[in-house]
Amino acid sequence: MFDIEEELKKLPGKPGVYIMHDKEDNIIYVGKAVSLKNRVRQYFRKNNKTARIEKMVSLIDHFEYIVVDNEAEALILECNLIKKNRPKFNVLLKDDKTYPYIKIDVKSEYPGVYYTRRIINDGSKYFGPYANPGAAKEMLDFIKERYKIHQCRTLKERTRPCLNYHIGRCLAPCMGNVDKDEYRKQVNEIIDLLEGKTDKVLKDLDLQMQEASQKMEYEKAAYLRDRKQAIERASAKQKVSNISENSIDVIGIAKSDLEVCVEIFFVRGSKMIGREQYFYKDLKDMEDKEILSGFIKQYYFDNPNIPSKIMIREEIEDREAIESWLSIELGKKVEIKTPKKGEKLRFVEMAENNAKVTLDNKEKDKSEILLELKEVLKMDILPRKIETFDISNISGEYMVAGMCVMQDGVIKKNLSRRFKIKTVYGQDDPKCMEEVITRRLRHSIENPNGGFGKLPDVIFADGGITQIRATKQAIENALKEEKEKIMQEDMTEQDKKEKLEMIEKELDIKVFGMVKNDKHQTRALMDENRNELTISENLMKLITRFQDTVHDTAITYHRKLRDKEITKSELDDIKGIGKVKKQALLKQFGSVEKIKQASIEELMKVKGITKELAEKLKK
Repeated sequence: MFDIEEELKKLPGKPGVYIMHDKEDNIIYVGKAVSLKNRVRQYFRKNNKTARIEKMVSLIDHFEYIVVDNEAEALILECNLIKKNRPKFNVLLKDDKTYPYIKIDVKSEYPGVYYTRRIINDGSKYFGPYANPGAAKEMLDFIKERYKIHQCRTLKERTRPCLNYHIGRCLAPCMGNVDKDEYRKQVNEIIDLLEGKTDKVLKDLDLQMQEASQKMEYEKAAYLRDRKQAIERASAKQKVSNISENSIDVIGIAKSDLEVCVEIFFVRGSKMIGREQYFYKDLKDMEDKEILSGFIKQYYFDNPNIPSKIMIREEIEDREAIESWLSIELGKKVEIKTPKKGEKLRFVEMAENNAKVTLDNKEKDKSEILLELKEVLKMDILPRKIETFDISNISGEYMVAGMCVMQDGVIKKNLSRRFKIKTVYGQDDPKCMEEVITRRLRHSIENPNGGFGKLPDVIFADGGITQIRATKQAIENALKEEKEKIMQEDMTEQDKKEKLEMIEKELDIKVFGMVKNDKHQTRALMDENRNELTISENLMKLITRFQDTVHDTAITYHRKLRDKEITKSELDDIKGIGKVKKQALLKQFGSVEKIKQASIEELMKVKGITKELAEKLKK
């Protein structure tokens, strides 16, 4: 048995990473320390801890630690473990947005410039992210219009150049028509432009124009003049600041009772090229500097777009370690600054103000939806978590169910779940609904911190009164199961009574049906007395999307199982015949029937089929 007090005595006073586990052995927190002995002991001493840390400590069953040589190594290991395990009590970067970047494959002989939403560690340079995809495409169009670079995805030799060469938009490197140094000069200018070094670009263009004029190359000089004017116009539109540094990220924080918003501005050469927002729940009692530290470590981990300077409001505890790590990653000095006055402070305040506006607008939209739902459903509390279920099958075959979640008025597709029906045979949708919801409720009762999370406040059944009754029966089933377990437990009658009251309260879940019309479109919400509820057009749209989402989840899973069954063959049951060998055999012989007719010698001609396998196949 793990004795926490005894294990605390064994902690070394060295740098390292500590990993907290709960009684189910789930990793619930990962942290780093300059001295493991001092840092880990703090959690278990009586001092002023936030509610979040108090809760985390109450769940710790045991811990482990890894000793490293220095704080920088500890920081990198901490980032890796957080990314891999996603512990519940760490600040976790959650975002399903993919922002566009402009990519230059600088390692190519003749680099190209591309629009992409995917960053990979391939040695290319990435510029962005652009919060507005239109801005990225506009910049790419500008580059293609003003620079004679190849626009083909893959550069291969041709017998004749493409149309872009003939209209003066490409130097045709595929034909060997351009000197590598001349082509690279264009690429370097584009890089300077994307990095915001427009003054340098304009100065170089002036020199090239003078040189072309002196050589009486007037057409070239005019082309360079037009390029210079276009860059000046683009530069004037983007200028937002007097800050002279080329590469800065500015981070601001705003908090509400429900969420924290982190807003990050990307400033490149005095131009703001984009911004991003990230939202975190249940962090309101965490200090800003702790949120900032967690955000910076996760955001820049495996991110090729590290700026030379990061500006934030609060001084963070591990600033020096993070600066050292980011400097190594970037290959030059990275600083984390907390400006106190002037233009730089104004930028931090702008990021904070925008985070507050973003959060206020999001909160307003969500609160209006939640308040309307509370009123329509006649509830005493806000219906913060709503779940819906849908059954899918064909004549009782391949029976499955889909579950979707609406959290704080937002449909969370990542929380969707799929079920195979286990106890119902033949087509009986209400019985399927009863089975699935009983199973789902059991998950949260047995493991409140598991993948299903806490129990819902409301369940929307996809259907009318029959499905409503099936859902209520499932709730009764779950309640009955728990009552039977509690009565058999070894505890006082008072404890049993209190536990029963608690489980009854948790399973006091409101149930409504999502009713469709003859065209299979959402028509109304229905209560258990068959009353159709009056709701606004906006709320109807949200409920329709909710119903469509759960329907798609169920039917997609149903099709997957059906297709898998259709493509199954006798070969799947033969040990040693995997997917590759199965495909090779079918490609060679055309069908399972012809494989049966083949001789052992013929079977052995197929790649990967040994004599032993051929004999097994024949048998």
